[in-house]
Amino acid sequence: MAAVNGLLMEWGSVDKLTIRAVAKEVGVAAPSIYLHFADKAELVWAALSDKYDDLVARMAAADEAADGAGPRERLRAQAHAYCRFALTNPGHYRLMFEERQPVVEASRISAHPARHVSASLRAGLLRCQESGYALSQPVEQAAQTLWAGLHGTVALHHSLFRDDSTEALTLNLADGLLDLLVAPGESPLLPSAPAETAASRQIKAILAGTAGAGSDEQP
Repeated sequence: MAAVNGLLMEWGSVDKLTIRAVAKEVGVAAPSIYLHFADKAELVWAALSDKYDDLVARMAAADEAADGAGPRERLRAQAHAYCRFALTNPGHYRLMFEERQPVVEASRISAHPARHVSASLRAGLLRCQESGYALSQPVEQAAQTLWAGLHGTVALHHSLFRDDSTEALTLNLADGLLDLLVAPGESPLLPSAPAETAASRQIKAILAGTAGAGSDEQP
């Protein structure tokens, strides 16, 4: 794992990484690696898993610290922790989310270590819904939308800035996105989401590892 991380940080890309290059770095024969990992994707995911674990741990700690503020504020704390992780760990974040990782079939994505990020957001949104908040989308779709919005915000920051000078703006944009997705149940501006949409069905199929199995991919 240390060899993979070292090569990824040195090259800044997964594309150059090969099983043979890792074996050479470690000083073993390439076939030896296949005793532990089926392919390059499994190897890269395992090497990066500690970084995803770190991100999820920070989100969980922020959620717990905001426990007395209500479910929406706990979810907001998670969103802020996500953004701050990206701003303060740009190198790791780029490898985790901005560099293309090995391509796998959709049915395998549910095993990616990033699944714990989406699971944390889904749990927060479900808690909001169960507490009487209205969601503008089904839970699975709302979690993916929130995650995509947070990622887009921090990716723009990484493209345009070299420091954390826009942290306040980044967090304010995260707040705006969350408030569009979650509102008090009596809010006339945010009708309750349908029980299911085409997008939510597709996300459920990906999470279940059944994406591409026919009807689950249809609107």
